[in-house]
Amino acid sequence: MSLSWILRITRNGSHWFVSHRPSSYGLLLSNNSHSSTRKVFNCRETYSWTVPSFHVFKHQIHHQSSSLVEEQLDPFSLVADELSLLANRLRSMVIAEVPKLASAAEYFFKMGVQGKRFRPTVLLLMATALNVRILETETGSEGDALTTELRKRQQSIAEITEMIHVASLLHDDVLDDADTRRGIGSLNLVMGNKVAVLAGDFLLSRACVALASLKNTEVVTLLATAVEHLVNGETMQMTSTSEQRCSMEYYMQKTYYKTASLISNSCKAIALLARQTTEVAMLAFEYGKNLGLAYQLIDDVLDFTGTSASLGKGSLSDIRHGIVTAPILFAMEEFPQLCSVIDRGFDKPENIDAALEYLGKSRGIQRTRELAAKHANLAAAAIDSLPETDDEEVRKSRRALVDLTQRVITRNK
Repeated sequence: MSLSWILRITRNGSHWFVSHRPSSYGLLLSNNSHSSTRKVFNCRETYSWTVPSFHVFKHQIHHQSSSLVEEQLDPFSLVADELSLLANRLRSMVIAEVPKLASAAEYFFKMGVQGKRFRPTVLLLMATALNVRILETETGSEGDALTTELRKRQQSIAEITEMIHVASLLHDDVLDDADTRRGIGSLNLVMGNKVAVLAGDFLLSRACVALASLKNTEVVTLLATAVEHLVNGETMQMTSTSEQRCSMEYYMQKTYYKTASLISNSCKAIALLARQTTEVAMLAFEYGKNLGLAYQLIDDVLDFTGTSASLGKGSLSDIRHGIVTAPILFAMEEFPQLCSVIDRGFDKPENIDAALEYLGKSRGIQRTRELAAKHANLAAAAIDSLPETDDEEVRKSRRALVDLTQRVITRNK
């Protein structure tokens, strides 16, 4: 059965249309691509809005519709207590029988180096934002018990997602020969590539065990698909041809696989556990997908404009590894000769300097920020489109999710 639906949203006088239909996004993959590699987002998307400039995009996100702009919230503080419990559980879940493996597996779960916990924050907020149906239909002591059990299962999704994410970081650092992560020495630098790879594998195995315990086939499929996408995305990055490296469509597909698939499928899993409708589950998916894309686009900008201290990695890290990202791709549209610089590779400093010179003369950075703002607005629009509720806790979580879209595109680290 085909799925086709159009979402119409009015935000501050501007009309948005988001169309979803099950056809490929039409990205350029080599003819011999493996059949298990899906087209980007598994659907074609058409976005239309009447907003002409990036400044208006920022205004739209910052000044939400009246149902969401009631107060400024700190999204992280709303779930701080749960995040603390989650961090403790994660540290207990990665204990291994072999001391060296245990030490490696918990390396980035220690206090002080565990990162921002961005993904668990999103998922815990999404859990509250979507649990209105459970809260409204389940009453009495039995309903309270069901709500408590649901929350534990949704917390498990947050834990599983974080383990998968950290495992992917460990593997990426080996592939990129990185020497720092989150402001400290990378695990592969401290303990060697072999231990780092095994530690990542161990985290994935623990995530699989936790996922199986949920006994929900559809949720298992979603998270398994996200892991597959992580592998696909990394492989696309490693094996891209010259033509593919110069393709914005190829870059967006790779970015979805590497960054947005995990958070989007996890958000959808949160909705499914709450027994939400297909439409609501899709809105949760859209929020996670567009938030993830916006996050990575800003990461691409910060790789050129940030400092190693703020990013926890060396500035110009991507281009030094031969990875072409959105700012360079947009610059290439203005200066096609930049493609020949990319073809020569970035092993020589003069090629990096030439690429940066073209980037500086272009609108590559600005256009990347604009694209990030568009995806952030689509994420906010998905939250706006959730069924209305009078429950204040649910409304507060939804406001926090919208606030996160603004924080993502205005961050400097």
